Amino acid sequence: MVNAEIQGRVYPPTAPYLVGREKVREFARAVLSASPIHLDPAAARDAGYSDVVAPPTFVVVVQESTLAQLLADEDAGVDFSRVVHGDQRFSYSRPIVAGDELTATLTIAAVKQLGGHSMVTASSDIVDAAGAHVVTAISTLVVRGEEAA
Repeated sequence: MVNAEIQGRVYPPTAPYLVGREKVREFARAVLSASPIHLDPAAARDAGYSDVVAPPTFVVVVQESTLAQLLADEDAGVDFSRVVHGDQRFSYSRPIVAGDELTATLTIAAVKQLGGHSMVTASSDIVDAAGAHVVTAISTLVVRGEEAA
């Protein structure tokens, strides 16, 4: 069972993540994006961006390090072998562009116990090198309870 007392806990900011052009291109190909702004710097510049633009779900690459903090927190009581991803949402202030240096801060927004299972809502606020908000990634993890013997 997840420790409900972690609700409201704020973890330290992650180390900065420098968004690379090739990482954006690789991710775009992996999600089958054919948009030229994800692949071609000239097309991105023609659209008003400084470099290639990451697909909207690219932010999970940055968010992953915050969820690793939660999983490593022994006080949280989250057994990764029992985790099912329940929900994912993003709230953008602006797109992620190659060259961005992003830092993420995790807040545990909610912990609910339902029928022997736990639901943990984790909110990762991601800012650029200037400290300006880029995106908030919100994940809900379902942690299955122990099965009766």
